[in-house]
Amino acid sequence: MWFTARNKISTAFRLKHRLGISGNRRPPRGRGALSSSKLFVGSFLLLTLAGTVGLKVIPGLYQEQSLTWHEAAFTATSAVCVTGLIVVDTATYFTWEGQAFLLLLIQLGGLGMLTLTSMVITALGGRPSLRAESATATVRPAMPYIPPRKLIISVVKFTILFEAIGAILLYAIWSPQMGWSEAIWPAVFHSVSAFCNAGFSTNSNSLVDFQHSPATLLAISFLVVTGGLGFVTMEEFSERLWRKKRARRLSVHTSLVIVTTIVLLLGGWFLFALFEWRGCMASMPLVDKLSNSLFMSVTSRTAGFNSIDYGAASDSSNFLTILLMMIGGSPGSTAGGMKTTTFALLGLVAWSRLRSRPTVTFADRSIPEETIQHSVGLTVIYTAIVMIGILLITSIGDLLGDHGTLLPRMFEVVSAFNTVGLSMGLTDTLSPISRWILIGLMFVGRTGPLAVAAALVVRRAGNTTYRLAYEDVNVG
Repeated sequence: MWFTARNKISTAFRLKHRLGISGNRRPPRGRGALSSSKLFVGSFLLLTLAGTVGLKVIPGLYQEQSLTWHEAAFTATSAVCVTGLIVVDTATYFTWEGQAFLLLLIQLGGLGMLTLTSMVITALGGRPSLRAESATATVRPAMPYIPPRKLIISVVKFTILFEAIGAILLYAIWSPQMGWSEAIWPAVFHSVSAFCNAGFSTNSNSLVDFQHSPATLLAISFLVVTGGLGFVTMEEFSERLWRKKRARRLSVHTSLVIVTTIVLLLGGWFLFALFEWRGCMASMPLVDKLSNSLFMSVTSRTAGFNSIDYGAASDSSNFLTILLMMIGGSPGSTAGGMKTTTFALLGLVAWSRLRSRPTVTFADRSIPEETIQHSVGLTVIYTAIVMIGILLITSIGDLLGDHGTLLPRMFEVVSAFNTVGLSMGLTDTLSPISRWILIGLMFVGRTGPLAVAAALVVRRAGNTTYRLAYEDVNVG
């Protein structure tokens, strides 16, 4: 035992010496976390402000009159935060130049999300700490470390590749009906919007006109799913498929993302088909029923496109959509929500407690308690913000004499905070103050988790070496 501990300590010392790390050096308390949080929030805030001002001052963006300031702020926030909620019709209100400006905001917001979240994930899980390495020789990093410059270049290549594939697919599907030249812009716009999970469309009714085109719905679904899986997951897949040398097994992170995504897609597909088979899809042929119910399962988790009218859907479908919107996509992706891994970890925690297991396990690995606590805390924060948002929107509507029902308001708040973009037709009827609340929800829903994760990167290194005395509390 003495020799083993001595060898581990000496290994850690040699590693610190090679990296040039002093044993007495500590990061300045709070400075790193503050700057990282400011970088995340500030970049999206500046882009949103630039988009708002651009929508007001750049000429030639509109068919007729320009947007008001609160409409411009709402539209810019929705584009940068890749949400998709709109207060004016993108197809008829904007010129080609206006649509191109919105697409630029969507692309920058989506690229920024992929880059920043991927950096945070690799910083949190890319390398075990020196203390952990000195304690055990079997610690395996959550995923391979990628240098920031290489990561940014890879994210850009990854994004361009899939958006190009999507645009070619959509162009091939639409050009026979739209015309060879007229199909170019819609194909490019929808490919970028779908991959970024933005939900903006050059059609007034989103994709309702394509509900009888299974090829269109499948192509859009492919883009939405790949954009929602996350760069880290796709990068690990590419290493496993294309590199000649033998790749290591899939990380627990990637395995959990894939399994949870498949379960949610198949489960949502079955339930939406069950709820709407004799509902809003009653008049559709069998193939269209299957393709539209699958599309509803895909788009509910932050994509924002719709091939059916959610205002005409059943309450069961709309409530299921709310649940899927809360879950969202996967970490390191363009999607919002509390993320598939958070949802999966909550289920694993419940399963381990029911089996009286002291640790949470998946794929023959134990999940660190710190990660479990983080997922629980994130869920509590998300739920609290959504509840407050519903209360605000509902109370403001009632005070202004708009006595609407609860479900559309809940739907709108969850869609905004989780950056989905689906609506039951309530967005353009809201008062300006309610729209400002949705703006805040969209921005916080997009940047809040990033700021928390960025702070964790530094705070992990500066953990205190003491704790206060335990004292129990009765629960249940």
